[in-house]
Amino acid sequence: MNDLAITAGLLVALLLILGSGVWVGLTLTGVAWLAVTLFSSRPAGDAMAVTVWGSASSWTLTALPLFVWMGEILFRTRLSQDMFKGLSPWVQNLPGRLLHTNVIGCTIFAAVSGSSAATCATIGKMTLPELTRRGYPEHMVIGTLAGASTLGLLIPPSIIMIVYGVAAEVSISKLFIAGVLPGILLATLFSGYIMFWAWRNPEQVPAADGQFSLREKIAASRSLIPVVSLIAAVLGSIYTGIATATEAAALGVLGSLIISSLQGSMNWRTFIDALMGATRLYCMIGLILAGAAFLTLAMGYVGLPRHLAEWIASLGLSKAQLIFALAGFFILLGCFLDGISMVVLTMGVLMPTVQAAGIDIIWFGIFVVIVVEMAQITPPVGFNLFVLQGMTGRQLTWIARVTAPMFGLMCLAIALIYIFPGIVTWLPQQMSR
Repeated sequence: MNDLAITAGLLVALLLILGSGVWVGLTLTGVAWLAVTLFSSRPAGDAMAVTVWGSASSWTLTALPLFVWMGEILFRTRLSQDMFKGLSPWVQNLPGRLLHTNVIGCTIFAAVSGSSAATCATIGKMTLPELTRRGYPEHMVIGTLAGASTLGLLIPPSIIMIVYGVAAEVSISKLFIAGVLPGILLATLFSGYIMFWAWRNPEQVPAADGQFSLREKIAASRSLIPVVSLIAAVLGSIYTGIATATEAAALGVLGSLIISSLQGSMNWRTFIDALMGATRLYCMIGLILAGAAFLTLAMGYVGLPRHLAEWIASLGLSKAQLIFALAGFFILLGCFLDGISMVVLTMGVLMPTVQAAGIDIIWFGIFVVIVVEMAQITPPVGFNLFVLQGMTGRQLTWIARVTAPMFGLMCLAIALIYIFPGIVTWLPQQMSR
């Protein structure tokens, strides 16, 4: 059986099981079980047990539930309301008004978590109820959140950049600094889209809370001090090397508990609700992660990523054609694999071809991260789509449809960094001087 037939068969199985209403994590596990059973001599039960345990027991992964818990605390106390109170006067006059808090919040938190799932879950817990309560259209609230939350992969610190740096043998610090301007570019494109939508649909934008003078805006910004201080503490602990991402996440939980207690918005009932809310959400995410890890292993046994990468390398494409082909290749892989697995399984085969084509490997790393971001919001296995489905109860197809404009903006971002590569390479070059 050729690779195309295997891919089509697994995709059909995935869609059929999802369509029957089975949980996403169990669906991924079931498809992986089929792949291992049919295309590998290894016992599927043994492979699943080892893989699921390995994915669930990772120390690095501990940061995810901690950041989710931090988001629950922020959501259930005055801290999230204070964030809106502080940001609201500054964005009231922008077309789209408070929808920009999705982009701003995700951009800030992306610099804390390094994970798009954690960014999506944490900011979503704060913005989804608040924006919905204020009357903003649900499709714009969810669509902009899904797109902006992918910045967790691009804005440093980024776990996937570390993986790429090791695989490509390139400076991780240069990769980190190379992601800054593209991250700002994407955030600007997302906010620009919100402005364009608001200009085209002014009747769907809720009325402003009022007009604010500069003094009033500055006064309202005092409400941001607790949240900004918390983020600064988490960021500072990472960038100064005092704490790892996991330790910084624990610091964030402790800080949010202390601040909310000092504000008087934390009580025993709120503490239990926040803890149970974080537990439920992370159990959903953890089950999906376990299923994705098992599916990744199954795809490795089938050899699909390696075969496709070898095929692309054998085509003899020009630089532009190669970039276009690789974008399609990674988006296709994103239908089956998580981002880190995509990098791990393909870089060894692709790097010689990329270097032979004269493509800067720092630039290529940022390109890969952006394309992997696109895979996070691409069905049927777009991880951010699953997170939002669990948080909103909406159908996966509906979420994918309202997120489509964000996908288009990421395509535009790739075109821009290809035409103007200095967006990626300028800061690392300054670092080398």
